[in-house]
Amino acid sequence: MESVLTQLPALLGVLVGTIGTMVATTVTERARWRRSQNVRWDERRLDAYADFTRAVKEIHLVSLGMLSGHRPGSRTPILDREDGLARLAEADVRHTLTWEAVLLLGDATTVRAASTWRHAVRNLEQAARSLPAPPDNLAAMVGQADEARDDFYQAARDGLGVRGGTVEQFRRPVEGRIPTARH
Repeated sequence: MESVLTQLPALLGVLVGTIGTMVATTVTERARWRRSQNVRWDERRLDAYADFTRAVKEIHLVSLGMLSGHRPGSRTPILDREDGLARLAEADVRHTLTWEAVLLLGDATTVRAASTWRHAVRNLEQAARSLPAPPDNLAAMVGQADEARDDFYQAARDGLGVRGGTVEQFRRPVEGRIPTARH
């Protein structure tokens, strides 16, 4: 009995060490699994956003091509109406499919921004489809689509944790700011 009592502290030490090792291993493995899941979903979210961006941008560009003759100073080559309508139909299918992935994987802020961009481009598409009578506010519609695109890019980057500078391509006027002369 005395030998068991002298070995009891050593046995308790081994038991505590084993339990500690098991707990540490479990915690480490769970953390590793969570990180790998986050990376996996971020990769899928990035793919969904990139596919959606390409589809919406295609509709945007085709619409601008169709509207080019009605936009003073446009550098976009004029696109024939029939060819444009066919390309819009194809792009709309891609857009619809990619939108579902954004809805499934996107965070609320990014989905709202994507929806706003989508509707702004849809307005341009409707204007292109309504030719030969373009709307009076075509320049404002293009500006809204560009601004909505910038907002989507920023929301997507924020949601994915992408750091870096501004993504703005559309220059928002700042009230009260006087443009400086460039030399």
